[in-house]
Amino acid sequence: MAMNKHDKEKEMASVLLSYLYGNVISSTQIRLGFVLLLEAVDDLAVDIPDVVDVLALFIACAVVDDILPPAFLSKAKVSLSESSKGLQVVQIAEKSYLSAPHHAELIERRWGGSTHITVEEVKKRIADLLKEYIKNGDTAEACRCIRELAVPFFHHEVVKRALTLGMESPAAEALTVKLLKEAYEECLISSSQMMKGFSRFADSLDDLILDIPSAKSEFQLLVSKAISEGWLDSSYVRSGTNGSVEDDEHEKLARYKREAVSIIHEYFLSDDTAEVICSLKELGYPEYNPIFVKKLITIAMDRKNREKEMASVLLSSLSMELFSTEDIAKGFITLLKSAEDTSLDILDASDELGLFLARAVIDDVLAPLSLDEISSKLPPNCSGTETLNMARSLASACHASERFLRCWGGGTGWAVEDAKDKITKLLEEYESGGDLGESCNCIRELGMSFFNHEVVKKALVMAMEKKNEMTLSLLQECFGEGIITINQMTKGFSRVSDGLDDLALDIPDAREKFLSYMEHAKKSGWLLPGFGVASVA
Repeated sequence: MAMNKHDKEKEMASVLLSYLYGNVISSTQIRLGFVLLLEAVDDLAVDIPDVVDVLALFIACAVVDDILPPAFLSKAKVSLSESSKGLQVVQIAEKSYLSAPHHAELIERRWGGSTHITVEEVKKRIADLLKEYIKNGDTAEACRCIRELAVPFFHHEVVKRALTLGMESPAAEALTVKLLKEAYEECLISSSQMMKGFSRFADSLDDLILDIPSAKSEFQLLVSKAISEGWLDSSYVRSGTNGSVEDDEHEKLARYKREAVSIIHEYFLSDDTAEVICSLKELGYPEYNPIFVKKLITIAMDRKNREKEMASVLLSSLSMELFSTEDIAKGFITLLKSAEDTSLDILDASDELGLFLARAVIDDVLAPLSLDEISSKLPPNCSGTETLNMARSLASACHASERFLRCWGGGTGWAVEDAKDKITKLLEEYESGGDLGESCNCIRELGMSFFNHEVVKKALVMAMEKKNEMTLSLLQECFGEGIITINQMTKGFSRVSDGLDDLALDIPDAREKFLSYMEHAKKSGWLLPGFGVASVA
């Protein structure tokens, strides 16, 4: 399958074989699998013209990865006839790949360099292939170019740009319609990507009308034509076609979902929680906050541990600054209700969702009682109930906090007590040495940004105990450099506020000092203005 696809899939196939070797597939089975391939090369060449060179590279990769012994080549040559293409494969693998200087490095890079492509590069390639198609009218060639992009999840951009070209140039309209219809019939562009492309084009109609007054009516005719010919699903609905409130709401929700997905993808690239919060505020629609929670966790569940950890950190930030507990609870309710459907695409969705729920409780995003409230909102015999029970059990287990700060890596994998000890030591060193820059670097190198509220808490308590406000200068510097975010700062102050009664037993003026630190933080801009007025007064 990989030989008939792109470099990305070939690289992935090699990586998968290496991973399975020894654990799932024995060395004998690997060897026999490659023997079968060598015996079938003559037949494979009918469908894969470059099979000889590609299979030779697969064998060379297997030798470099130590899943095939070098002796495999000499043994294979004996068993293959001189006229077979299989013998050519072995000879190319031996002479062209494995005998070359620095062959291991060259083989490892052979497929690795073509798997990364930016969104802007994809957009440019799409624009170029459509312009070329308008010039030559070769639909088959255009479809081949779209297929070679290997970005089926981004085919909505092809649809949108094709519609735009057709609208801007009446001469090109027939060609673009022909291309979209054929791409759909060949299963190149899926129904969902087709509808998404139409929706994105519809969103830009207001701007297009400035140059093409008839754009809206022409688009409505095109929608009708596409639905009647079967290459646009009849469920496609665009706001404004019948002026109904329901359609407007439908389109508003669809637009929000698209923007939410874009914000989440951008966050996974940038790791900037402040930017997410700013984007959501600009986007508006706070009534859709639960939908954002659902999208965030659904996307994260289908990704690696890094993104899962980032999703939990973002939830914590949102709960401090933008989302209510009810918003987050509603998001989890919709996730639990659809858990059975989600598991069709993400096999371990139930377990992953249980971890997200338990982590939300550990991070104080949800209260333990929230799980009971969520449970009451689920329908009888819902598969999500089992997930909820698992989360409840995980969150209440002994040392749950320590385990869940590491459930997806957590940056360092340290136990909570180890992290607290390191924080205490670096604050003590700062107080004795006073090296502000070094202390900031130490906090940064902890690699636990989601746990920086502990730095804030310990710095405030130390300032109270030792009557030395040097640690406040450290907090100011950390905030200024973006090491400690405003939500982590607020969470740290909240922790101290919650423990003021206990602190007052050893530090009689703890409350007065805390109030003064709080006012200082507000004036300096690293604490929310409305924080703590009722709780600590």
